Amino acid sequence: MTTAAFIGLGVMGYPMAGHLANAGLTVRVWNRTAAKSEQWAREYSGTGCSTIGEAVQDADVILTCVGADRDLKAVYEGEEGILAGAAPGAVLVDHTTASAGIAEYLAEAARNKGMGFIDAPVSGGQQGAENGKLTIMCGGSEADYAKVQPVMAHYARALNLMGPAGSGQKTKMVNQIAIAGLVQGLSEALHFAEQAGLDVARVVDVISKGAAQSWQMENRSGTMIAGEFEHGFAVDWMRKDLGICLEEARKVNASLPVAALVDQFYADVQAMGGKRWDTSSLIQRLRKFR
Repeated sequence: MTTAAFIGLGVMGYPMAGHLANAGLTVRVWNRTAAKSEQWAREYSGTGCSTIGEAVQDADVILTCVGADRDLKAVYEGEEGILAGAAPGAVLVDHTTASAGIAEYLAEAARNKGMGFIDAPVSGGQQGAENGKLTIMCGGSEADYAKVQPVMAHYARALNLMGPAGSGQKTKMVNQIAIAGLVQGLSEALHFAEQAGLDVARVVDVISKGAAQSWQMENRSGTMIAGEFEHGFAVDWMRKDLGICLEEARKVNASLPVAALVDQFYADVQAMGGKRWDTSSLIQRLRKFR
């Protein structure tokens, strides 16, 4: 696996593709906005391509990181898509957070073309992508995973095969469900401390040494107290992800009352003008509606 094509150079894909180039792989990139591909090629040792077909031709591994299910269909299907342009034997890796259904669909389409497929959504946000410390949850065959694991390791802190196609996406759903509850709980705790007249920073210092400690408390409590919400995963993206979670929950007969409620709280944040705030902005909703 020495030649990689990377499709989608957003805030995540741009640095992820950069890690591959820095590791010495031959990297070709494509982005819907051509200027972004050209910018990436100037910054890294790689090639910006004007078409998907040019990027994926003869590539050993083809990685995608786009917006949602519809974007995946746009780049994978059609005469100019990945499935038409990639060579048999290539392994396709999708880092998009999308539905389990689209992962299963693309895995079957890849098999029919003699290609492998791994759904590999990531957690860790823009900072994790830039620092090469993403958590990656994979679905697919052990053989395909073994081929591409060393490639993904260039930007991963943790990397695991969770089961067959779709399992990576389902594991990412578990991650987002857990985060939603944690952020709301932390928001309520900090809001209560504020309203009770406590020194909130001192409160966090004390309780973070005990059972209340979490990644969110350690990394976001300070900015939440300060009302700063420009530090990561946007509310718009979280609502997209929670929508995927709630849809899958209906399919598997799982009850997600807290996730459904927090999704509506994020809708309130959007209405407040916080579409691009990070997910810790739930506390602003409490401050506004107290």
